[in-house]
Amino acid sequence: MKIQGRMFIWLSVFILAMAVVYGVWSKEPAGTTALFLAFGLCIMVGYYLAFTARRVDAGAQDNKNADVADDAGELGFFAPHSWQPLSLAVGGALAFASIAIGWWLMYFSAPLIAVGLFGWVFEFYRGENQNQ
Repeated sequence: MKIQGRMFIWLSVFILAMAVVYGVWSKEPAGTTALFLAFGLCIMVGYYLAFTARRVDAGAQDNKNADVADDAGELGFFAPHSWQPLSLAVGGALAFASIAIGWWLMYFSAPLIAVGLFGWVFEFYRGENQNQ
């Protein structure tokens, strides 16, 4: 994670320099603002990765003499297939469409979002994925 943190921090330095150069040359506020916001996003991600790298064990990517096989094995727990993201996506799409079409559409999207969110949060408390 140290390498990824350094990459994002160096990228943020580059984007900051480009934002200053772009702002001076173009005097265009929208692009300059977008570049400064991109700088902020890169510095946040870089800081998070650098901060987290100090708290966790060094991975194989941090060792210059590591092989690909050194990073093999279980990477963590990933949820099995789930239908809940589909419900959230349809509900979210209807919610954003309600801005353009009419706020009455929110009456149909809010229950879809609530069911999808509730189901996704509690999907490991019932059914075949229930923890013993």
